[in-house]
Amino acid sequence: MNFLKLLFISIVFFISCSNATKKEDEKIKEVKSKLEFKYDSTINTAHILVALCDNKYQGIVPVPEAIGNGEDFNKNLYWGCSFGIRSYFKASKDWKLIRKIKLDSIKLERLVFKNNTSNFYLVCDAYKGKNIKECTIDFLNSAAGLLKDTIQINSTVIGINGNAKLLTYIGHNGLMDFTLNNSFKNEDGKERDVVILACKSKKYFSSYVKDAKANPLLWTSDLMCPEAYTIHDLINVYIKSPNDKIGMHLAATKAYSKYQKCSIKASQNLLVTGF
Repeated sequence: MNFLKLLFISIVFFISCSNATKKEDEKIKEVKSKLEFKYDSTINTAHILVALCDNKYQGIVPVPEAIGNGEDFNKNLYWGCSFGIRSYFKASKDWKLIRKIKLDSIKLERLVFKNNTSNFYLVCDAYKGKNIKECTIDFLNSAAGLLKDTIQINSTVIGINGNAKLLTYIGHNGLMDFTLNNSFKNEDGKERDVVILACKSKKYFSSYVKDAKANPLLWTSDLMCPEAYTIHDLINVYIKSPNDKIGMHLAATKAYSKYQKCSIKASQNLLVTGF
């Protein structure tokens, strides 16, 4: 009997401690969340998530080996090449690179740009090619407001992921290769603007974007090349007139037509806006 009583007391004590620990953990998370996500909401931010081009791990038409290595962001088609995000924005007269950060084994590099004529920041993340699924999930969680974060620039804290005003996915359309069982239902009631530069992105991303209650400024009806000039010119309009869908669509389609050497009509049929 003494042993049973001792065992019972031990179990009750363990449960009590566990409950107390859980409550403490919840309080810590709540406090940490308030501290971590406090940012200057008067400063607008665009956050671009790039799944690096990868011949080995993505269902793409193979590109030359040097630019299709999903672990080498310096030479990658969507990052380090002339029309990749890093190279194109670094060369732009409209933007200044103010920070370069090495993140982790999945997000190989983060760049922070500041617009030269306004208080607008652009944050770009390069995801390893084999981690395209993680990149896609992070993008959709951000669009739904389920993933929020901040970064500090000198004395200023700006919002990224779900705290950003505009979210963009660039890369291969991984939804052609895999399915997602995740739920991306919006929980905070905020509508975020999104751009998805990937092949046939409207068809494959529509249901997720609707669940996220996001606003599709631009996505695609067919196969496309997701290089940087399209989003560059769209953002330049967005900074001045975030509600000018016609202006953004025109800027993006003109850029795509110019660099892909296709007609404006073909570009406008490919790059579409809204549901």
